Amino acid sequence: MIRPATPDDIQNISNIYASIHSEEEAGRATTGWVRGIYPTPDTARDALARGELFVAEEGSAVVGAAILNQRQVDVYAGAPWRWQAPDSQVMVLHTLVIDPAAKGRGYGRAFVAYYEAWARAHGCTCLRMDTNARNLPARALYRRLGYTEAAIVPCTFNGLEGVQLVLLEKHL
Repeated sequence: MIRPATPDDIQNISNIYASIHSEEEAGRATTGWVRGIYPTPDTARDALARGELFVAEEGSAVVGAAILNQRQVDVYAGAPWRWQAPDSQVMVLHTLVIDPAAKGRGYGRAFVAYYEAWARAHGCTCLRMDTNARNLPARALYRRLGYTEAAIVPCTFNGLEGVQLVLLEKHL
């Protein structure tokens, strides 16, 4: 089940972030994220305060989280998007995380399906998201789900320098 997050979910989301950072540090993940820089517990708290944070549950355990909103990050400006739309018709998926202990169970796919339904319900026809070029599993998942890579933009992103940011899109 995917639902809006509550304040009680912040610790669980923070634990997922920490697990992903540990996987990255051990060389078992390639998100390109860095502990203490991005994502942090404040990433989740700030999204919760804006009403944009969602969680996936397995039973009563939080196994994933993401931020859904219409905020296109600055590096999206000027990108060669195939699908042009006014900002009011663009929905963006940010910081999708699945607990490494729950990977391979379809939660990433389920979250993207929820995101697409959320966009439709809010009148959005254009979906956008991004990932680090190093994150090959995420890129493969998004490709399988019908997303196309619009560009790879070198940038400093969320405080991380030297990122090759892959911009993805899909039209509903």
